[in-house]
Amino acid sequence: MTAYLPPLRELRFLVTEVGEAPALPGSDDLDSPSVEVINAILEQAGRLAADVLAPLNRTADRHGARLEGGAVRTPEGFRAAYRAFVDGGWNAVPFPRSIGGQGLPWTLTLALFEMWEAACLSFSLCPTLSQAAIECLSQYAPPDVRSRYLPKLISGEWSGTMNLTEPQAGSDLGAIRMRADREGDHYRLAGSKIFITYGDHDLAENILHVVLARVSGAPPGVRGLSCFLVPKRLVAADRSLGAINDVRPVAIEHKLGIHGSPTLVMAYGDEGGAVGYRLGEENAGVAVMFTMMNNARLLVGLEGVALAERAYQQALRYARGRVQGRGATADAVAVVEHPDVRRMLMTMRAETEAARALAHLAAGALDRSRRAADPAMRATAARRVELLTPIVKAFCSDTGVAVTSLALQVHGGMGYIEETGIAQHYRDARIVPIYEGTNGIQARDLVGRKLGQDGGAAARALVQEVRGMREELISRRAGQLGGLDRELGIVGAALASATSALETATSWLIEALNDEPRAALAGATPYLRLCGTVIGGYGLAKGAQVAARRITEGSNDPFYRAKIATARFFAEQILPPAAALLGPITRGVEGLYGIAPEHLEP
Repeated sequence: MTAYLPPLRELRFLVTEVGEAPALPGSDDLDSPSVEVINAILEQAGRLAADVLAPLNRTADRHGARLEGGAVRTPEGFRAAYRAFVDGGWNAVPFPRSIGGQGLPWTLTLALFEMWEAACLSFSLCPTLSQAAIECLSQYAPPDVRSRYLPKLISGEWSGTMNLTEPQAGSDLGAIRMRADREGDHYRLAGSKIFITYGDHDLAENILHVVLARVSGAPPGVRGLSCFLVPKRLVAADRSLGAINDVRPVAIEHKLGIHGSPTLVMAYGDEGGAVGYRLGEENAGVAVMFTMMNNARLLVGLEGVALAERAYQQALRYARGRVQGRGATADAVAVVEHPDVRRMLMTMRAETEAARALAHLAAGALDRSRRAADPAMRATAARRVELLTPIVKAFCSDTGVAVTSLALQVHGGMGYIEETGIAQHYRDARIVPIYEGTNGIQARDLVGRKLGQDGGAAARALVQEVRGMREELISRRAGQLGGLDRELGIVGAALASATSALETATSWLIEALNDEPRAALAGATPYLRLCGTVIGGYGLAKGAQVAARRITEGSNDPFYRAKIATARFFAEQILPPAAALLGPITRGVEGLYGIAPEHLEP
């Protein structure tokens, strides 16, 4: 497996040139870092990724995490790496200073996590879940619980988990049976959970489980669920560690990939009940948990970008070094010169950069929702985050699977051999479309909730923004100036066609939600794909505009030329098929239900 090179130039470009991080307003709680500070942070995080985490990726895949004597042992090197992560203060980056964070922007945080996820996904899953748990506790934990548990969770000395799934309750949260009984100022929980990532490990001295359970006597279904904090070790008022709680791992799952990350069956209450503290109100647990899930969904979507970047780097190095076949002359050439290999590499590059741009658009909206001076602007930005979250999670994770598959194809037969290491990226990527709600659930959320909750206002506002971009790009081509204007005009023309399809699809779905909801949901997955492709193309177009401006100002940096070339490739090769998704979006329901279930067998 080749070394990982953090894409620092690309990330600096997104955070400081295309993104708004240096111009974001600061406060006593939130920092507004300079370009110089941002660059220094990116470089330090890149060193952690390349020098500390990346060397662990292959050995973690081979040896995995182990459950021994009722405790989980992580792969060799993970404990030292986690200590370096905590000592560097990395876990606290995006959170307000008032609760122990560093107050840095989410756009910067996303760039950091991409590097760590690409370097060693199985390691990064632990701090990813801690980030989501911090969001949940900071908003919903009672003051005494927050003061005891939040500081060390923010520092990373303790870690967090998310406990939803049970054997009979996967996506159907209403089927959860975990029981919670009131006992003074706390509750006693009993039951079991499955698929719990980092439910036990040897990296941190305490693990804080965020758990969905049903208080005795609560209503059935999701209306009767409450959310609880259940620590592995209880904590006294002075924050000292106390007794081991009644929660333990009972089995470790054997998985296709991410072998270094322990995925566990957890048992609660075998010896009288695990002590838990309620987060939020009783019977409002799903809303509380979604605070955690939505944060995790952005970082999980980013995992697709990270693995795509890692796989692209490895495929490119292989293609440049593998000499096979002849080119335009009689001489043997590296396979990177063959048109189909070049097509695959450019597709990988363009799709990765589009997915990354989409994720950073969501992060920028998240920053505005928390930092804008105008409350109305904060509310508008928050609605955009809600709209983009399922798109980022699903589109970016699907991109990770597609790009890692292409990377394997670039390697030819060697890609199917484990020794090359490329197969690991493909295996690791395959879980990401399943994590945090399958991508079909994300599509249903996008169409059934996010479009419907405001009559499509947030979606239409985003489409109008894309429309403005495309008109500006097309107008540059109309001047027949050639050169950069022609390149940008090509991008604008392709964006116009795809955006028109998105406008039509959005209007059709909003109407169908009222008249025939099943027809709307039948088109949800292709609609999400269309959204991701168009918005990703829009993100690339924004980057191309910035790059063209830098070139006009006199820059000879080939990076900027590459940004324009990548945006053009995406526009010419990937955007046109996206417009054809309008048909599957609007005409999907009859085909889906044209065969009765009992006749589906061959």
